[in-house]
Amino acid sequence: MGAYQDVFTASLADSSAFWAEAATAVDWTRKPQRILDDSRPPFYRWFPDGELNTCANALDRHVEAGRGEQAALIYDSPVTGIRRTYSYAELLEETARCAGALRALGVERGDRVVIYMPMIPEAVISMLACARLGAVHSVVFGGFAPNELAVRIDDVRPKLIITASCGIEPSRVIEYLPMIEDAIGLATHPPMHCVVVQRNGYHRDIARGRDVDWAEMMAEASPVDPVPVAATDPLYVLYTSGTTGKPKGIVRDNGGHAVALQWTMRHIYDISPGDVFWAASDVGWVVGHSYIVYGPLLAGATTVLYEGKPVGTPDPGAFWRMINDYSINALFTAPTALRVIRKEDPDANHLAGWDLSSLRNLFVAGERLDPDTYHWAVEHLQIPVIDHWWQTETGWAIAANPMGLQEFPVKPGSPTKPMPGYDVQILTEDGTESEPGREGAICIKLPMPPGTLATLWDADDRYVSSYLSEHPGYYLTGDGGRIDEDGYLFVMGRTDDVINVAGHRLSTGAIEEVLATHPSVAECAVIGVPDAIKGQAARGLVVLKAGADDEDLVTDLVKMVRDEIGAVAAFRLVDVVPALPKTRSGKILRKTLRGIAAGRDEPMPSTIEDASVLAALRAILTRG
Repeated sequence: MGAYQDVFTASLADSSAFWAEAATAVDWTRKPQRILDDSRPPFYRWFPDGELNTCANALDRHVEAGRGEQAALIYDSPVTGIRRTYSYAELLEETARCAGALRALGVERGDRVVIYMPMIPEAVISMLACARLGAVHSVVFGGFAPNELAVRIDDVRPKLIITASCGIEPSRVIEYLPMIEDAIGLATHPPMHCVVVQRNGYHRDIARGRDVDWAEMMAEASPVDPVPVAATDPLYVLYTSGTTGKPKGIVRDNGGHAVALQWTMRHIYDISPGDVFWAASDVGWVVGHSYIVYGPLLAGATTVLYEGKPVGTPDPGAFWRMINDYSINALFTAPTALRVIRKEDPDANHLAGWDLSSLRNLFVAGERLDPDTYHWAVEHLQIPVIDHWWQTETGWAIAANPMGLQEFPVKPGSPTKPMPGYDVQILTEDGTESEPGREGAICIKLPMPPGTLATLWDADDRYVSSYLSEHPGYYLTGDGGRIDEDGYLFVMGRTDDVINVAGHRLSTGAIEEVLATHPSVAECAVIGVPDAIKGQAARGLVVLKAGADDEDLVTDLVKMVRDEIGAVAAFRLVDVVPALPKTRSGKILRKTLRGIAAGRDEPMPSTIEDASVLAALRAILTRG
């Protein structure tokens, strides 16, 4: 057998022994004697008697090992023209002082802190400082609208919020403080303090007393040592869309997270201490948590924080300039970024003049990598292009081509094979395991490996009902797919009402709730439709009330979604339709509509109430 098969088999045959060995790569203040607590299924906990500090593993131990002068964090901001490199020693000093400042504001072990930040170093420092104190951070993407932020504030009940005066885009400035103010006004459990990073040239008035200036706070702060926490204590809560429209707070623990990410950096991404790793994502998403902040630093690598775009800052050569300037060894991005670059520069003319010889691998995830984009990237970069598949819930790859373990031939459209620790099965509707090649629900046999979600924040019952109840003994990924005769996994798309827009998961139900509040809308449906750049886009179908006027309706609905959900929804497609197709029991045929919009020849459901309604919708959806 090859290296992969030996390791994969060992990980499932004796998972405790496998992860006990992996855990030796982490520094513990109390080494775990028990590896897996399986006494309360389906709630499994890894390293239950272990104790450690994630920040100490990411920073302190590298400095103590004599590598304090190595670059830890490279910040590059083409939107502001600022570049800065922090050594491990410098990043540790800033983080320890930030932790001291937060403690002075009342933050202690177990408290929650919401971070609502652009892609600036203070965002990384804030996350690490929370980890240093044993506080639980919850990062909210800076583009989220006030009501979405307020929902998260009320769910996690933070002691304080850390934010910035604004976010800076190539063509606009996003004012954060008015959104923060609106969110706090909407929240039932407002925070005690709001710490504000005043960006150079973009100083804003703050509410003295409640609000604290970051620079002033840091100037008065004293550094603090890392606080040991239980391996099972939460490191962070990260919200992801649920089908009901209510976000789900994914809980990531400290011990399993550190062990799993340390393992992945070496075995999946082939990254060693001193290598340069760039995840071109945002700290508001799980990729930013796992592979901008924690994974590379746990591994002793150099991580890159980029405040820019694939194109427009200034051109489609932005990524290639970054690789050239910082000798990047591995790039991790979303297929959308590659599609945008390809659209602007189909012949890759902007590659000319840049030295990409340092780049060993290109990793993509967050959405399906279509074969055309895969072949374009391989042709022009002449390096392995690795599709891999994971979720906010899992925190790291369910399936990948493990470049530090064994490289497999690529099958375009497949993220290759399940990773060690993941017992992936394709289940039929009755819960039996499918034979190779047959499609079904992609499920993972319990227990899942370390680093995956422990539960949902303050919602154990919802964790079980959302993920573990449909097929007892299995985690339901919400995606359908198949495994071929060679063991390659093919992910065919969501089986629920969550869509993937440029790697961002959005609830169609949440968008429907917004549309339904318009006084002219009688009923509506939102489905995910294919999009050449973003993978999927949300498309709204609305039925008007009798006598309602549709003039300016589309403009109004688009603005409402932008205001309520945020610009991240990228909502633009709305059709006014005479009726929505339903079953005789009144259920809208969303699955059938999704299939038609995707170009599939969907059969007429036997349960349909009025076939003529579906025929009319078919004409609308297939005309683009």
